[in-house]
Amino acid sequence: MSGHTHRRWSLWQPLFASLAAAVSLTVQAQALPVMIVQPHPVELTLPADALVEAVNQATVAAQVAGRVVEVHVDAGQAVRKGDLLMKIDAREASEVAAGASAQYVNARAHYQRTLSLRQQGFVSQAAVDKAKADLDAAQAAHGQAAVGVGHATVRAPLTGIVAQRLTEMGEMATPGKPLLVIHDPQGLRVTASIPQYRVPQMHAVRQARIEFPELGKVVDATSVTVLPTADAATHVSPVRVGLPPGFADIVPGMHARVHFVVGRANKMTVPQTAIVRRGEVAAVYVQNEQEALSLRQLRLGEPVGTGEVEVLAGLRAGERVVLDPVKAAVALKSASPPGK
Repeated sequence: MSGHTHRRWSLWQPLFASLAAAVSLTVQAQALPVMIVQPHPVELTLPADALVEAVNQATVAAQVAGRVVEVHVDAGQAVRKGDLLMKIDAREASEVAAGASAQYVNARAHYQRTLSLRQQGFVSQAAVDKAKADLDAAQAAHGQAAVGVGHATVRAPLTGIVAQRLTEMGEMATPGKPLLVIHDPQGLRVTASIPQYRVPQMHAVRQARIEFPELGKVVDATSVTVLPTADAATHVSPVRVGLPPGFADIVPGMHARVHFVVGRANKMTVPQTAIVRRGEVAAVYVQNEQEALSLRQLRLGEPVGTGEVEVLAGLRAGERVVLDPVKAAVALKSASPPGK
């Protein structure tokens, strides 16, 4: 290349670079995902914190005193109804059952002798009645003692998952002491607490969405039931919301947020994910007709619909809002002159 040609190339090179950068920025701006904001019908919701509960849950408690000698399950294990869970050393209950059995045999023999003597006229009818009453009492005690021995074998009352194991092998079990907690994972619901002044409005609610913030999931409720009770201390009423089946990662005790649909209205909204927040300031990236980007401050209202928030001021109908604020920030920074 001659010196003259080289000088001409040096003069045009910055211009070509500027044109290439402009084309690159234009392509990048066109590639940004945008939405045209317009007032549209949205659902008005009433949010409320809630907890996941099991519809079918059982706390298995000891019904006989003794030391736990066998443990066959642990927390998180699936069990079927009737499966062996634990065994309790019930030798004391067995001794009581043996004594009750002996008393029953004795009472039955005494009743038969008394009945024979009555037929011969040696005893009164009152003696027969007394012997019969003693026999009935001994029979009841014998049956109760036999049931107590059967309670030494602890079996699953329902099919489900062992949520908690509250007793270890070797510990002493006493009547009424909780041993295990079992719940059915196929039947779950969410219970929200609603202020009492909102309860009349809740009776007309038929739709709700359940949000699990930690999981990033939102599902539609299958039912909404307002319970006719209220807490005297907090003055809130429970509202049960049905969960559809098939959520393996949702367990009882998990936090949820229920959005009850209480009406509909026309509002201008933007997705929550498009908003840039800096302290108390909320803004979105707006793209004009020339595909230039700018950061626009907004005045926001209440959350509405699914993942949207109402815009009270800062946007006009027909403007284009960038849905990915990270990409918009990168594009705007690339378009800024160096040192700015």
